[in-house]
Amino acid sequence: MSDTRERYVEKMKAKLDEWNAEIDKLEAKSRQKEADARKAYEKQIESIKEKRRATRENLDEMRQAGENAWQDLKAGVEMAATSLGEAIRSAQSRF
Repeated sequence: MSDTRERYVEKMKAKLDEWNAEIDKLEAKSRQKEADARKAYEKQIESIKEKRRATRENLDEMRQAGENAWQDLKAGVEMAATSLGEAIRSAQSRF
């Protein structure tokens, strides 16, 4: 694996770790809410987790791609990561 790709993968793994911590905080906050509000928060958290899963899958696919193909897959990783980051920020502002 090229040094550039490896650095990118490591950077994205670190970002996923940060987002995992943020998701944990959101889950803790949702447990403190009343039942109706908790359901809405849990639904939003599940959506965030799905985006996290998609980002992780895209990153794994990129990591396994050939040397020439990984740059093409990078755009998908970036899009998924952007969507995940926006979803977390949105949830944080609502909680």
